[in-house]
Amino acid sequence: MRLTRYATWIMAAAVVIAPAACGDDTSDNPSSSSTGAGAGSGTSGSGTGSGTGGSGTGAGDSTGGGGNGTGAGDSTGGGGSGAGDSANLLPCDGGWPEVESAIAKDPAIEAAVAELVGKLSVEQKVGQMVQAEIGSITPDEVKQYNIGSVLNGGGSWPGRNKGATAADWVELADAFYKASVDTSGGHAGIPIIWGIDAVHGNNNVRGATLFPHNIGLGAANEPGLLERIGAATAKEVVATGLDWTFAPTLATVRDDRWGRTYEGYSEDPEIVNAYAGRVVQGIQGAANSADLFGAARVIATAKHFLGDGGTDKGDDQGNNLSSDTELCEIHAQGYLSAIPAGAQTVMASYNRVRGEKMHGKGDLLTGVLKDKFHFDGFVVGDWNGHGQVEGCSNSSCAAAINAGVDMIMVPTDWKAFYMNTVSQVNSGTIKMDRVNDAVTRILRVKMRAGLLGPKKTKGAPSQRMFAGEQSVLGAREHRDLAREAVRKSLVLLKNAGSVLPLAPSSNVLVAGKSADSISNQAGGWSRTWQGTENTNADFPGATSIYKGIQDLVSAGGGQATLSADGAAASGNFDAAIVVIGETPYAEMKGDIQPGKDADDNIDHAKTLEHALFHPEDLRVLKAIRQAAPALPIVTVFLSGRPLYVNKELNASDAFVAAWLPGSEGGGVADVLFGVQEFQGKLSFSWPGSECQRVNRNDGQTALFPYGFGLKTTDQDTLGTLEEKSTGTACN
Repeated sequence: MRLTRYATWIMAAAVVIAPAACGDDTSDNPSSSSTGAGAGSGTSGSGTGSGTGGSGTGAGDSTGGGGNGTGAGDSTGGGGSGAGDSANLLPCDGGWPEVESAIAKDPAIEAAVAELVGKLSVEQKVGQMVQAEIGSITPDEVKQYNIGSVLNGGGSWPGRNKGATAADWVELADAFYKASVDTSGGHAGIPIIWGIDAVHGNNNVRGATLFPHNIGLGAANEPGLLERIGAATAKEVVATGLDWTFAPTLATVRDDRWGRTYEGYSEDPEIVNAYAGRVVQGIQGAANSADLFGAARVIATAKHFLGDGGTDKGDDQGNNLSSDTELCEIHAQGYLSAIPAGAQTVMASYNRVRGEKMHGKGDLLTGVLKDKFHFDGFVVGDWNGHGQVEGCSNSSCAAAINAGVDMIMVPTDWKAFYMNTVSQVNSGTIKMDRVNDAVTRILRVKMRAGLLGPKKTKGAPSQRMFAGEQSVLGAREHRDLAREAVRKSLVLLKNAGSVLPLAPSSNVLVAGKSADSISNQAGGWSRTWQGTENTNADFPGATSIYKGIQDLVSAGGGQATLSADGAAASGNFDAAIVVIGETPYAEMKGDIQPGKDADDNIDHAKTLEHALFHPEDLRVLKAIRQAAPALPIVTVFLSGRPLYVNKELNASDAFVAAWLPGSEGGGVADVLFGVQEFQGKLSFSWPGSECQRVNRNDGQTALFPYGFGLKTTDQDTLGTLEEKSTGTACN
């Protein structure tokens, strides 16, 4: 969704990643290393492979989730992990598969929902279908219009106070809640739910733990880790008095020009499928367990349905041209895991599918999601996404409701939308059966979450467990978990001369614009919508990569010297660690496309070549090399996607893809200095040219294929790479 400005806007190599099935945590990382070769076999496939320059790794057994996912890997010039196709992927050659939620319908809840729906007026029903932004609505208006939900956009805080504490958030949540349950004057008295984009931790809130963005978690290849992160995030959301997070994102990203690539776990559906259900389970609790929607759990959202990661040329909100079979096999597999796990809400996507906006595409929202996937929660729109449907505006869109959107995210035009929708229901443009279905779904979710009805367990936000407890935000156990996730997400792409690991007693130069920038390492959706306009002071309790290095080497008897531009390189150092890469973006700003977006005054990169858009990074690398030719250079590359970095690779002795690690920079230091070995494997193919669009099994040769990742004990045979650059915009 778009926020802040009120608009949310390999060669078929046998080197693959084998995600564990959604079972026991012991199977979460099914790969094991063997020098030079890897092989494996199992119920879903078998094979053998050889590694010519490093380790090919065979996959292990995945328990508890539908069988064994096993196979073999071939690694050319580096490390790899190998596996056959995940046993959890549902076949689509016979049409859309059917799945069922593990959360069974409760007769008591169903009866209570039906009774309440029967008592509500048209106006009260429509109010439940409206979601407004906290900056555009008051508690009194929530009561007056029987509003069903509010949200806060990225960069929107209680009282417009960026430093708002957990208690401040709870105070506002209480005000909205108390207004919503006030039945005086004949109002419905239905508790409101507040949604937030807690997409890598409760990232909008000061002091919260920021976990690595999804692209890094995909490289970690550990579903159980995702479940633990979901649980920690939910607890930090609960501490602020909120009920609902707009996560997880289940995009299968097919073109890295898309500026939201970092929000996807992988280019391949098997990791997305393996992760989706586990994240939902972490956020909501296990389906039908005593902890489902327990005191430390919130409502999850599977998003964005459907095809957001597969638009033509990676155009954000663009057109996905896939057939239904391709949509099912590639883009729907995350939902085929999240819905059986009990995801209670699904967010509609901005993109088109074969020319038709998803917010108005009833054959998918209703015909597939609700009828085939048997989804019985509710569909929420994205930020004014309904306004993009043909014939609609932000203040009026019967078509979106008729297509199957149950709750409309209409941040600022909510009052006009409410009035128009009431009129459309009264005129028959929107049928009462459709309204009743939408409200039934919304109330079902609220009752399942314990907010009202026969199974009510939660009262006012201030009366709930952990409410307003600042110590829950950035709690030590959550930061330790985030640091673990960072360590497991790093992918070693180059290690010439076995430069890594460095000794903790080393005297190191730490350079690059991102070395001491928590903002750059956190990326988009961090305190603000785009993740910009932040300083380190906006992330209390967080650790920059430089600080993490400094702490580690100081304890080991070494020294770390910060020199962002590398000017101090001629000193007496054992190595230079240079932290470079992309700068923060959330949506739109990160798109790679020709020219300039006049509407938003954004200069876009035109190709995947990093040096064209951020030439300052290569300048620092070259300056250090010139000042100290014999000094080993270790490059830590922060990015929301794989990019063409041949020049930067050639200028480095070691090169680490660190993605967007979040608040715990110490995790990067842990791996650079050998506290933990590298274990990340690419969940995205890495391009070998400035415009290469490459995905697993598409017949192309990637520079580093899907599943690649060295260990420091592997022999690196990368050599010098071609540095071809035309600067011509990609087609």
